[in-house]
Amino acid sequence: MADAMPRMLRTDAQDNRDRVLDAARQLFSERGIDVTMRDVARHAGVGPATLYRRFPTKQVLIDAAFADELRTCSGIVAEGCADPDPWRGFRSVIERITVLNVQNQGFVDAFMSANPQVDSVAAHRASLLRMLTQLAARAQRAGGLRADFVMDDLLLVLMAGRGLASAPTEHRAAAARRFTALAIDALSASGTRADLPRAPRLASAMVHNSR
Repeated sequence: MADAMPRMLRTDAQDNRDRVLDAARQLFSERGIDVTMRDVARHAGVGPATLYRRFPTKQVLIDAAFADELRTCSGIVAEGCADPDPWRGFRSVIERITVLNVQNQGFVDAFMSANPQVDSVAAHRASLLRMLTQLAARAQRAGGLRADFVMDDLLLVLMAGRGLASAPTEHRAAAARRFTALAIDALSASGTRADLPRAPRLASAMVHNSR
């Protein structure tokens, strides 16, 4: 019985931690990183003391909540850089990151922010931007990416993509793919235009909802 008690306590502690992380991921995704620690505790159904025992600062909570997204983002960039066709690799990075970001507004906020609360993301962001700068240079040398492209252009695309989070949930992925196809056309060095993915029916939905 004495051995069972510590195991039960460990299980309860893990359950509380999981509930807090689930709540943080949901709130950050829906409302961004300005959500308060008290909001997270309330949503998780735990007291503030329990939250702070597991995550003593908001920075620690943000790091844990976005660990999966950071790994996924790194994998997307690494796979794009490994593509023997640098222009194809660059295009895939833009599309996949935009689709990833449109699902999680909080991650986009953290990734793009200069807020001291998310300084831990800054090193990750800097590393990925260095990799993408090299990939872009290769894509330019290969003749796929327009010669006057600069990395600020990629950041403009990512920043503009944040607005896709206002689209209905069921249309966001399709909207992200259509948006990135249009952006890639603008970044292409050639006059050849690829077929666009099917457009999400956003306008018709707005007209229908206004009636």
